Amino acid sequence: MSRPLSATTGRSRRQIEGRVFVVTGAGNGIGRCVALELIARGAVVVGADRDEQALAATAALVADRERFTAHPIDICDRAAVAAFPDSVIAAHGQVDGLFNIAGIAQELQTVADLSDARIETLMQVNFFGAVWMSRAFLPHLLQRPRGVIMNTSSLSAIVPVPGSAVYGASKAALALFSYGLAQDLRGRSNVTVTTVLPGSVWTDLVRKVAQQMGAPEWLAKGFSAKPEQVARRIVDTTVKGKGRVVIGKDAHGYDALRRLSTRLADRLSYLQVGHGVYPKRTAPTRGN
Repeated sequence: MSRPLSATTGRSRRQIEGRVFVVTGAGNGIGRCVALELIARGAVVVGADRDEQALAATAALVADRERFTAHPIDICDRAAVAAFPDSVIAAHGQVDGLFNIAGIAQELQTVADLSDARIETLMQVNFFGAVWMSRAFLPHLLQRPRGVIMNTSSLSAIVPVPGSAVYGASKAALALFSYGLAQDLRGRSNVTVTTVLPGSVWTDLVRKVAQQMGAPEWLAKGFSAKPEQVARRIVDTTVKGKGRVVIGKDAHGYDALRRLSTRLADRLSYLQVGHGVYPKRTAPTRGN
């Protein structure tokens, strides 16, 4: 039977201390905050990101440089991803967990307005990148006494957000992949899989979306969760081996509302965001 990591704060730190975790998207946003949170609890973090300068900026925030190593990598490059675990093990001797956080946002556009290339990129980064990373590291995690995989989905996988159809599809696909992977491992390994569905988090991505919608930055920031708090929750729930975690007031609200009525949840999402995407429409048409 799958055995989660320790649930209490003290024991959790002892379980994390000295262990090696790979964090994708560690150059900024939630990924950087998760990397720093793990390091603060005594872990060694292998930071993965396409942006070498961003990784260097994260490294500069770490007092003990031996606890963070930067590995520039494109998670869409299957050959590079396949070779990545050997590089990690050569450098650190082991790998105990994978935090799939790297992702990109969709510009607020309708499906008809998105280019084919952009659609493919969204799916490659947000879905396939996490799939390839999980497949690459899973054989090594299965050899450890305990291991964790965390996949970052989104509020957009709970309710359709106007102008984000493909982004939502990529995150919903990742969530279902993550749930399925957990089923594959249930009862036959000590690797647990956690699917995180965060709502709005104040990162550069959310700032850009707010600007595109014309929303005041102070309002968008006040509505969003702080990335440091989200990172702390991600680490806590992942080391406890929880299967599904919703983070943020907006995500919790939509998650509850959708269980009550998918129609109401969809209409509220439309009214909340639709004016910034469909400026010629003021309300959803009857029957939608």
